[in-house]
Amino acid sequence: MKTKLSVSLVLAYVLVSLALGQGISNFTHVIIVVQENRTPDNLFQGLCSPPFGTAQSCSTTPTSTQYNIQISNWLDKTSSTKVTQPLTVPLASSYTTSYDLSHWYSAFRAQCDKVNGHCLMDGAAGVACTGACPTQPQFRYVSDSRINPYLTLATRYGWANYMFQTNQGPSFPAHQFIFGGTSAPTEADDTQGIFALNDIIYSGSNAAAGCFAPETTTVQLIIGSTLNTLVYPCFEHQTMADLVSGIGTWRYYTPSAGTIWNAPNAIAHICQSTGYNGECRGWNGSVVIGSAQILTDISGCHLANLSWVVPTGQNSDHPRGNTGGGPDWVASIVNAVGTNAVCPDGETYWNDTAIVITWDDWGGWYDHEPPTILTGAGGNYQYGFRVPFIFVSAYTGPSLISNSRYDFGSILRFVEHNWGFSEGALNFADARAMNDLSAFYNLTSQPRAFVPVSTKATIKSFIEDKSPATDPDDD
Repeated sequence: MKTKLSVSLVLAYVLVSLALGQGISNFTHVIIVVQENRTPDNLFQGLCSPPFGTAQSCSTTPTSTQYNIQISNWLDKTSSTKVTQPLTVPLASSYTTSYDLSHWYSAFRAQCDKVNGHCLMDGAAGVACTGACPTQPQFRYVSDSRINPYLTLATRYGWANYMFQTNQGPSFPAHQFIFGGTSAPTEADDTQGIFALNDIIYSGSNAAAGCFAPETTTVQLIIGSTLNTLVYPCFEHQTMADLVSGIGTWRYYTPSAGTIWNAPNAIAHICQSTGYNGECRGWNGSVVIGSAQILTDISGCHLANLSWVVPTGQNSDHPRGNTGGGPDWVASIVNAVGTNAVCPDGETYWNDTAIVITWDDWGGWYDHEPPTILTGAGGNYQYGFRVPFIFVSAYTGPSLISNSRYDFGSILRFVEHNWGFSEGALNFADARAMNDLSAFYNLTSQPRAFVPVSTKATIKSFIEDKSPATDPDDD
């Protein structure tokens, strides 16, 4: 009763405040949308040229009204001039005619080119490429109209010039950090800087990640400078879902159960595995298999207080095997919230929902901005490269640009602040982050009216899509 009463009181306050034309005390709903494998320099060049901007709207030393996107002279220590000029690459890419860049820890080390604790950011040419690799595959940017929904969202709402992935590796540890603030197997491991380093190492035909994977499945750990320790990928520590469960509801939308992009399956007390080659029995409806269900839950007024949303491979921005649907997919989630009818209890989602959009890792693409490397425990694996970040809400001003430095822990601090937890309550990346996301909204202001984002694919088309869902990545 206490949990339901708390949520009911918050909702009642929101409805009364909106009726009086005032702001709100906090967001009732937060949606964290996680896309795949891009950097700002690679995916958001369109912010620098018409119709979304001009060359003057981008700078590598930006003001509060400029985007930090480098459009030329990308650093390349293998070049005779030590720089190279970027080429274009399509967003949509078939598996047989495109290529993929490594985004494992070894790729980070190559691209970072660390000297005296600082990344020179000139080593992208050393990132491995597989598939139909063209010339200078790492030094390319997306330039086509498919990304217009992303550019609309970035210019219509909030953009972070300095959002860094918290880890220096690929998807499995990245999703663990976004879900629970760490990729460490235990809380004690986190304090010692022991983290899951790369993606899962599968064995056998029944490949699955997490607490019900085959017994021989492992993930590599980084312990100081040692990279050889392998452990079973079933961890035990608190997550943001555990905190929010005390005051409301959470859901994690994912294409399939046993993958590295389904972060809850690697947390023992949430999964409650039946054993090796088994299944998770503890999800209780909080883990939803089928990403498009988020759209149905919004239209049916069943949106959880906190949601994570992972795309299918078709709507992922992973550069090999996607259909270019990512921008429309993300914009459709925003449009669903913004255009949803008033719910039976009088709630209007647009007026009490924040939508946080980020990418899980850099994907091996060039980016010019060096991350801060932590000292002490954990400094061997935090932080990683920049990823794009957009904050959408009715209380976010147009073309709002923040030059503060953020990481995935900042997203968790925002969630904690929103629901009255101590910032850093998990004592993981949320405690180490320097900022929450408060620069992106003003809850005392009048809510902005929603204007739909133009897309080629509709909300209905995503809901009715019956094609077999592929995983967001092929790693």
